[in-house]
Amino acid sequence: MWLRTKCDLSFEISVPTPFILMLRLRSGLQQWVASEKYRLEPNVPMFEFTDTYGNLCQRLVAPPGHFSIYTSADVRTDDFVDEAPGAPFVEVEYLPDAVLSYLLPSRFCESDRFGQMATDITAGYLMGYDQVKAIETWVRDNISYLPGTSDVPVSAIEINTRGSGVCRDHAHLGIALCRSLSIPARLVVGYLHDLQPMDLHAWFEAYVGGRWYTFDPTQSHIRGGYVVIGYGRDAADVAINNQFGPPVYPIYQNIQVQRIEEKDI
Repeated sequence: MWLRTKCDLSFEISVPTPFILMLRLRSGLQQWVASEKYRLEPNVPMFEFTDTYGNLCQRLVAPPGHFSIYTSADVRTDDFVDEAPGAPFVEVEYLPDAVLSYLLPSRFCESDRFGQMATDITAGYLMGYDQVKAIETWVRDNISYLPGTSDVPVSAIEINTRGSGVCRDHAHLGIALCRSLSIPARLVVGYLHDLQPMDLHAWFEAYVGGRWYTFDPTQSHIRGGYVVIGYGRDAADVAINNQFGPPVYPIYQNIQVQRIEEKDI
């Protein structure tokens, strides 16, 4: 399907403020970016780099006053998300080098604390994809999904204790449980068509059967319409905006994901 994504952000800046943004989509196996727009008001110099995880990041210094960022992209994404019941667990010694970092505990995914819990959740399931599916289902059934209730990332331990959270929190817990079983897992941030309520979204991917597969504990069933902005170990790696100096928060945020026809691109 073809989707048009939009993300508009506005800030009130008190002093010159350095930003690192992550708002540009990249093309890959699961999505193709046909066109994009990226506008700053006021227009200031911006420099782009690719981070450790291959994400496109933009650096700039926002001047004092009102500062706005307008982005949009037309992207082709899969109508369906690949599923692979029975896809096998990949022994650690056979994992690609680039995947190994997604086995380790990270700031918001303390996988070294979830070994017994993950073992209990996945008891009786085939090693690999079926274990991850069991984890996804357990998180969905046991952690309440409450969109818009938190702007601050919390760890897998905290969300498991609290029993509720936003999409990012559900993904953190799923990732920690997977890693505790030596299944590589990573956080994904992006857009989801028909997400209710509409906002930026987070889910996770797990590496089984020789490739990455998508899992989303916040949705009743997996479907097409996912658009990736960035990948990382957890939320510390994939913030769409990091700023440095006195805290600055968006005074306006507008997220849109619309289905379009190819002829309208």
